[in-house]
Amino acid sequence: MIDFDGYRPNVGIVLLNAQGQVFWARRVRRDGWQFPQGGMHTDETPDEAMYRELYEETGLRAEQVELLGCTHGWLRYRLPHRYRRRDERPPCVGQKQVWFLLRLLDDDSALKLDVHETPEFDLWRWVDFWYPAEHVVAFKRGVYERALRHFAPLVETACRVTLGLSPPRGPAARTPG
Repeated sequence: MIDFDGYRPNVGIVLLNAQGQVFWARRVRRDGWQFPQGGMHTDETPDEAMYRELYEETGLRAEQVELLGCTHGWLRYRLPHRYRRRDERPPCVGQKQVWFLLRLLDDDSALKLDVHETPEFDLWRWVDFWYPAEHVVAFKRGVYERALRHFAPLVETACRVTLGLSPPRGPAARTPG
C-alpha cells in the first residue's frame, strides 16, 4: 500500500527497559542495526500494526509491554534511489511512520527473535536512549532523531517516577537543524 505521494505506511517501535535503555537489533544477514519497524496492512490501524510487528520481530505480546506514547501524525523519510524498487507501481519513494514508545514489563528472556518464519533480526542489545540516532543508517537518521526527541520527556518522566533516575543526556540536547 503506497499513498498518493509515494510513501508506504509503516510503524516504528522504541522499546524501553527498566534502566531507560532502548532495544537495538541487527537485521538478519546485514550489518545494519535499527529499531523494530514494519509496514501496515491495508486493514490495520497503526496500533494493530505495531502490536503485530512487535510480536513478529521481538516475540513480545501486548500484555508484556506498556504503551507510553506515540508520535502525532506521520514522520517521513525518503529512500535513496539505490534502495527503491524500479518495477513497483505505484513507485515507493520512502516510508511514513507512526512511532510508538513501549516499556518492557517482562524480563529480557521474553525477547524472542525467531517467532516468525522469517526473522527480521539475528542479534539485539540494550543501548543508551540516544545511541540509535547516531548509529542508524543515514537516510533514517532524521526520523529517529524526531521520534526520540518526541519521546524524551516521556522517558525522563517514566524513569524518574519508576526508578528515580533519568536517561543520560546526549544528542537530544541539540536543537533541530
